[in-house]
Amino acid sequence: MSLSGNLFRTSIGRKFLMAVTGFILIGFVTGHLVGNLQVFGHPDKINGYAHFLQSLGGALWAVRLVLLAAVMIHVWAAVTLTLDSRKARGTEGYDVRRWIRASVSSRYMRLSGLVVLAFIAYHLAHFTLGTVQTDNFKGQLAPYAMAADFHLLGFPVVAKGEAVADVYSMVFLGFANPWVSLFYVVAIGLLTVHLLHGFESMFQTIGWKSSTWAGWLRGVAVAFCLAYLAGNVAIPGLILSGAAKPAAGTTAAERLAAPTSTDPR
Repeated sequence: MSLSGNLFRTSIGRKFLMAVTGFILIGFVTGHLVGNLQVFGHPDKINGYAHFLQSLGGALWAVRLVLLAAVMIHVWAAVTLTLDSRKARGTEGYDVRRWIRASVSSRYMRLSGLVVLAFIAYHLAHFTLGTVQTDNFKGQLAPYAMAADFHLLGFPVVAKGEAVADVYSMVFLGFANPWVSLFYVVAIGLLTVHLLHGFESMFQTIGWKSSTWAGWLRGVAVAFCLAYLAGNVAIPGLILSGAAKPAAGTTAAERLAAPTSTDPR
């Protein structure tokens, strides 16, 4: 059997595909969080960063296609492995269902995966496609004029005075909605649960987890997931609570400061 046949037809091959695609996706969500945390800095930061990414054109789409392929392969492998597991058990259920030495994250891996998929779809509709909260979408907001040059790794990539999409205001206005923020917090919590189990499983599948340093690996996984959870929850949490306020002069500051209309009757 060819290498591709082993990867796609055998359970070991599909577990390996899940590990590799999981590694790609963990790298993406980590970088994505680092980029999003720039919303707590000057508006130039996240607006300049977002404009730089958009300016990549074909390269950005290539990255998106790789990520899409990774998600599809990851989901496909998970579904087929689940079906194979059920088929191996047969039609008779267990009289007593017990989880022996199973962590909470591994027990609810499938459920958290489904919620994560729904979260990804909503997140894309919210901040990438603008099909929800259309009034707050970056394409509907007034352009933002860069107050200074934006540098990436020491190189200027966006010039001072350049008009760019106001991602900064879009994020603040989006998370000012309590229901949106609540959904993000719940979804990120489940994504963290998913990552906690997947982090360890990934290293176990590729043979890098051993009894000598399993405890250390567990500690690294927990620390990473807690940091990831805290960083992601901080964005909607601080914005919704008012602890983080939009910079003066931005569209977000003007809209959020505007008094809400009341019924004259």
